[in-house]
Amino acid sequence: MMESEGMKDLIACQTRISAIVDDQLSYAGYNISELMDNEASFEEVIYLLWNLHLPNQKELADFTAELRANYGISDAIEQCLLIQSRRHLHPMSVLRSTVSLLGVYNVHAEDTSEEAVYEQSIQLMAKMPTIIAAFARLRSGQTPIAPREDLSIAANFLYMLKGEEPTPLQVKALNRALVLHADHELNASTFAARVCASTLADIYSCVTTAIGTLKGPLHGGANERVFDMLTDIREMGDSEAYLQEKLACKEKIMGFGHRVYKKQDPREKYLRDMAEELTKGTEDEVWFDLSREVEDYMKNAKGLIPNVDFYSATVYHVLGIDSSIYTLIFAMSRVSGWIAHIQEQQRHNKLIRPRSDYVGLVDLTYIPMEAR
Repeated sequence: MMESEGMKDLIACQTRISAIVDDQLSYAGYNISELMDNEASFEEVIYLLWNLHLPNQKELADFTAELRANYGISDAIEQCLLIQSRRHLHPMSVLRSTVSLLGVYNVHAEDTSEEAVYEQSIQLMAKMPTIIAAFARLRSGQTPIAPREDLSIAANFLYMLKGEEPTPLQVKALNRALVLHADHELNASTFAARVCASTLADIYSCVTTAIGTLKGPLHGGANERVFDMLTDIREMGDSEAYLQEKLACKEKIMGFGHRVYKKQDPREKYLRDMAEELTKGTEDEVWFDLSREVEDYMKNAKGLIPNVDFYSATVYHVLGIDSSIYTLIFAMSRVSGWIAHIQEQQRHNKLIRPRSDYVGLVDLTYIPMEAR
C-alpha cells in the first residue's frame, strides 16, 4: 500500500477553487498578484471563490447587500460570548463553540438544500467578524459595538473593534490580509472541512471542524507567535544573538518556511509592503525594522524565506489587533474558502475514506483474564 508521511504530495480531490503551482497561488484561475495589484475587495474574492467567476457590478452590489444585512448577531449569541469571555478560554475555543451555537439557534440548520446552504453560508460569512470583534471587546471589559451596514467587511471589523471609523489605509491593509488568507488549496483545516462535508453533515458542523483544526499550533497561530518573537527580540535588543540562540537550541523560528512553497510565498511581499506603508514615520516603525533584521538573518544564515504569517503579525499589531486573536482573524478570512470547499465537496460528493497501513502486532492469542 502506498504511504506518505502526513499525506505529503498525495492528491485527495479535484477542485476548481484554488491552486498552488510552481510557487504561485491562484483563486479560480486568477493569480493572487492579479487580485492584489488591482485592489480586489474581500467581498469580490468571496464571490469568486463561491461562484468561480468575478462578479459584475450588480452581482457584487447584491452580494454585498446580502452580507451586510446579516452582520448582526442575536442577544443570545452575545450573552454566550460574555459568559465565555469571563472564563479565560482559548480564543479559538470560543470561536469554535460560538459558530457551533449559530447552528443551534438556526432552526433551518439541518436543511441541506442548495438554497438553505447558501443562506447559511451568507450568515456564517457575515457574522464571523461581528463575533470576533464582540469577543475581543468583552474580554477586555468593553461593550460590543453594533455593526454598520454601510461599511465593508474590513472597515466594519475595524470599526467594531475600536469604535471609530478606520482610515482608508487601515481598511486597505486589512482587506489585503483577508484576501491573501481567503483560501490556500488543501491545507489542514480545509481538508478537515471537506472530510466532514463528505459525510453530508450540515455546514455549521463542517466549519466548526475546520476551526478546531485551525486551532492546532502547527496550522494556525503562527503569526501570533511571530509577534511574541518580535517582542522578545525588542526586549533583548539584539536580533542576531536571539536568533543564534534559538537556532542553536534547534527551536523553530516562526514565520519561516512552508510545507508547499519552496522558493517564495507569493503572498508575503504584499504584507511586507503593507507593513512598511503602515509603519513608515511612526513609532511602530521599530516592528518593521525588526522584521527586516530577522528576515535578512534567516535568509543569510539558513536560506529560509518568510511566509504569509511573518509580516501579517506587524500589520495586525499596527491595526490595533491584540496578538491573542490573530488566529481568529485568519479564520475570519479563511471561512470564505472553507465554505467554497464545503459547497464544492457536497455538489460532487464521494465519501472521503482513506485507508491506513497497520504496523502493529498480528496473530496474538487471547489470554483469559485470570491468566494475565
